[in-house]
Amino acid sequence: MSAVVADTHAIIWYLINPDKLSTEALIALDGAINNGYPIYISAISIVEIVYLTEKNKIPEAALEQLLQTLNDSNPSLVVASLDQSVAQSLAKIPRLTVPEMGDRIIAATALHLSLPLVTKDYKIRALSLIQTIW
Repeated sequence: MSAVVADTHAIIWYLINPDKLSTEALIALDGAINNGYPIYISAISIVEIVYLTEKNKIPEAALEQLLQTLNDSNPSLVVASLDQSVAQSLAKIPRLTVPEMGDRIIAATALHLSLPLVTKDYKIRALSLIQTIW
């Protein structure tokens, strides 16, 4: 098992409702941590979680759990910055296949890091240039 990237929904579910994850997704996320690898999340996922909390689409506990986990002295979650390298990788994620900017950034993050992406999103899973797990 290696490090993985988790999309926004996958990390929310992993932290507060793992029953919503597929067996393969849970194995990948647990496997990364149990083998000493991090779970990466894109910086845009934090922004999305704040936004979803503000709109009462997800419980505030999800944001609190995320921030607590990120602030652990030995974090199992690592924030992948939205930097120039990720922005350049974004050009490789076809807008017609993955139209949502946040989803494209998350996919570009996985592409840039050369890591599998844990996602339920069927549009992202249609991409052939990144490995997805669900």
